[in-house]
Amino acid sequence: MVDETYGGGGAEAGGHRTVPHTADVRIEAWGPTREQCLVEAVMGLVECFADVAGVRPACVRRVPVAEAADDDLLADLLDEVIYRLEVHGEVPVDVEAESDDDGGGLDVRMAVADVGSVEVVGAVPKAVSLGELHLAPGPYGWTCAATVDV
Repeated sequence: MVDETYGGGGAEAGGHRTVPHTADVRIEAWGPTREQCLVEAVMGLVECFADVAGVRPACVRRVPVAEAADDDLLADLLDEVIYRLEVHGEVPVDVEAESDDDGGGLDVRMAVADVGSVEVVGAVPKAVSLGELHLAPGPYGWTCAATVDV
């Protein structure tokens, strides 16, 4: 049986999508692991405002994300992407994540490009809404969802 909650293809597949939400954007993601689900959420966030296809990264940033409850971990990671965009003008074009040594936080590597080198295709995200956050395991892998103010 396949998990259809987020359009998932079962435990072996990961993916993401955006869904309409009043004056905001809602990102839904799924993956076989917590880390892959979070990576998909980041790429879903990026794709809601930028086309990064074919864009070469300028460098790789290592970003530690402190241990937190799963929902807070999702918010913290997406907030980090928004912060890097606003302050440093960087957009992730590829992302990898692993559990940190303690197992509760994340060690994230973002291959980033300058925002000027990507095609902006939508409203730039401003903040992650703390309401309706979701990151949890299920019978077919992990799913997450977040609403982003644009």
